[in-house]
Amino acid sequence: MRAAFWFIALFGVAVAVALFAGDNDAVVSLFWAPHRVDISLNLMVLLLFAAFALLHFALKALSVIASLQVQARRWRAQQKERAMYAALMEALAHLLAGRFIRSSRSAENALSQEKSLSQLIADVGIDSGHHSSRSMQLRSLAHLLVAESAQFLQNRPVRDQHLAMALEASGHRALLATQEGIQLRAVRWALDDRDPMLALEWLAKLPVGAGRRTLALRLRLRAARLAGQTELALETARLLAKHRAFSAPAAQSIVRGLAIELLNGAHEPDKLHKVWLSLDASERAMPDVAVHAAARLMSLQGQATLARQWLAEVWTPVMQPRSESGDALRVKFILALEASLDATDAPWLARIENAVMARPGDANVEYLAGMACFQRQLWGKAQQLLAHAALTLQDATLKRKVWLSLAALAEQRNDAEAAQLAYRRAAQL
Repeated sequence: MRAAFWFIALFGVAVAVALFAGDNDAVVSLFWAPHRVDISLNLMVLLLFAAFALLHFALKALSVIASLQVQARRWRAQQKERAMYAALMEALAHLLAGRFIRSSRSAENALSQEKSLSQLIADVGIDSGHHSSRSMQLRSLAHLLVAESAQFLQNRPVRDQHLAMALEASGHRALLATQEGIQLRAVRWALDDRDPMLALEWLAKLPVGAGRRTLALRLRLRAARLAGQTELALETARLLAKHRAFSAPAAQSIVRGLAIELLNGAHEPDKLHKVWLSLDASERAMPDVAVHAAARLMSLQGQATLARQWLAEVWTPVMQPRSESGDALRVKFILALEASLDATDAPWLARIENAVMARPGDANVEYLAGMACFQRQLWGKAQQLLAHAALTLQDATLKRKVWLSLAALAEQRNDAEAAQLAYRRAAQL
């Protein structure tokens, strides 16, 4: 469409020129005493146009000649700039290829090219399009590449020196992202050196927004676990799970492990209770966490009522017939509940009897019911349940306790031979 308009305009100009010059009989007289020159108006217009064009091109040629020196300087600056970026890309390529010494040399070459370019721009005063912010960013990245290569070469003095230079070069507000990236690399280096406290110090220097990014949270989780700060690690794992940094099963596994580790750090019943209350509701609802907390509380001689309360919250997911909990967790649950039961737990005895009816033939549940009857001195029922459970129990600990209980029952009814046999079976386990 544009070409058609130009074509129409060209025809219009041709028509106008033809109408103007075709029947134009005007004459222009030039007087230069004692001479007189008469020329047509059309020729005069052509001569004026030619003179204007000649003057225009002459001035343009003079301008080009006058700017040749500036153009040469700008060309040299652009060549240095291209060499600088080429050296930086070469340093990055060598770093990715594992050629750390070559990478360091190329990065240092980029730094020298940048310094020469900045000096040339400052001395000559030309504008090559290389802004100061870009110059600082390039210096920061070049220093970072040298420091990264030194980290792989285990040259920590050189690494720390160029790290400080990189942070100094990236101090401009416009280069905030570059500075944050350099700090995150420093965190990784500290973790590689097994120095979690230094890593946490670097993370503390990050802005609030950068510190809550997924990468920073992952690094904080790793540093907190290395430093033994389980509470910080658990808090960080919660944030990562909220940001969906892990898959749902992986996040649940990490949080569960940290919660159990936090419970293991409590060495007094009151402290354990505080730790339990500090956990989220979803974490307290995890069967592994609740069972471990109750077992830990009973090992610290804590309140049995509180332990049974924690176990009651996860009774359904652990002991119901269609429960997905494994036998190991179920055995741990049974041992913790057995340690917390006493003769006054009639509601718990009823709940256990219902479990026996719901899971007929389950040796673990029969063991729990038999031990509950044993504690309440229901000798006949305890004998029946424990003897039946001893035939199919798989866990060695539970089986040993069954035979010891059967031995005690045999001694009570003065059956020395049965007691001796039960003790022998327990000793064999």
